[in-house]
Amino acid sequence: MSSLFARRLFVVAALALTATAVFAQDPAGEVVATYTLSDVAIADAQNANLPDSISNDRGILLGGIGSDLWRSADDDADTFWAITDRGPNGQIRVDDKNRRTFPIPEFTPHILQLQVAEDTITVLQAIPLVNGEGVPVTGLSNLDGHDEFPWDYNAQTELAFNQNGLDTEGLVRTSAGDFWVVDEYSPSIALINAQGQVVRRFVPEDLVYDSASYEIVNNLPALYSARRGNRGFEGLAISPDESTLFVVLQSPLRNPDAEIGDGSRQTRILAFDIASETPIAEYVYEIQISTEFGAENVPGEMKLSAVIALDADTLLVLERTDAIAKIFHVELADATNILGSAWDDAATAPSLEALTDLAASDVAPVAKSLVIDLSTLVGMPEKIEGMAVVDNDTIAVINDNDFQIGDFDADGNMISSGVPSQILIINLAQPLN
Repeated sequence: MSSLFARRLFVVAALALTATAVFAQDPAGEVVATYTLSDVAIADAQNANLPDSISNDRGILLGGIGSDLWRSADDDADTFWAITDRGPNGQIRVDDKNRRTFPIPEFTPHILQLQVAEDTITVLQAIPLVNGEGVPVTGLSNLDGHDEFPWDYNAQTELAFNQNGLDTEGLVRTSAGDFWVVDEYSPSIALINAQGQVVRRFVPEDLVYDSASYEIVNNLPALYSARRGNRGFEGLAISPDESTLFVVLQSPLRNPDAEIGDGSRQTRILAFDIASETPIAEYVYEIQISTEFGAENVPGEMKLSAVIALDADTLLVLERTDAIAKIFHVELADATNILGSAWDDAATAPSLEALTDLAASDVAPVAKSLVIDLSTLVGMPEKIEGMAVVDNDTIAVINDNDFQIGDFDADGNMISSGVPSQILIINLAQPLN
């Protein structure tokens, strides 16, 4: 018996003796196991594969692994794949403006193979993302005028833009061993080989990447470059037959402007054909009203953070604020395919993001139904960003702990830490099928 399911059965048996009444009150599901990432210094994790690439990790531990979680039916039951985001970062206010800081600018995003056992997450592999010459791509901002200026740890020295940099968020692994990931900067989709080399990156048609050291393909809708900062592509799924990727925009586009976009409930799901490496469909996803998530009625608080393809037309989508996360069953079959339509044209007025009545404009959004409200479960951390299917009755979720960053001293070294990275196994009250 695998360690995951042995652990799960042990925990369920124990709960039956000690806490049956608690879970009986919650018909949606129950957390049956929780695993916490072991302490690993960032420098140790990266330098093991890229010697001497980080000289000073400022005492920050490996974290941020909860940007996404992946497991195929062929993976061992106690193993998962995960991906970090762009690395430790924060904001410091200078002259009444926030500056985006990178305490370890040498950090490059990592794909991780994880094993869970005895309440612990162990890193089996840490694969840094590199270009064709094996040089780290880093997580630094890409384009002046499109991305935030990158600054050093105390926001006093401006860092150089890097067109290779990736703010990775979503991850899937093919049966051949390659990876597809999505990033928030462009936003973009990237093909990564098994060794962690970026093979190709697909970006919006109107963005110019003229100094990237890997292949750039401009074939995503130009309108996607109007993404809200740090709210680009967030979730990625692959169809069971490995023919199609499904990519979700974390938030509505700022189309035609920030005022409209940040107040909108209309975001988008893009379908991308793997064989031709081109978009083939686009659907409207109507985000829930933020008050349903315990927040004030501020649409911009809502985010889409993960997606799983159960079949060619059926998805699971994770919709959340930092405090509350819910998983929805989503049907694409009857939704309007708006790819290449007027809704992808920046000149269209009113824009899709400005609409409050989709039916009046003959746009059918995807159909949604609630699967589980994760925030009702005992022991659920905040900022759940990744999820994976374990079996028809069981899912796993992971939190983004932002590299467990706490307080820093005057020299920029971390002196206290935040919350750990955790994977939680959840038994569903109803099977996924």
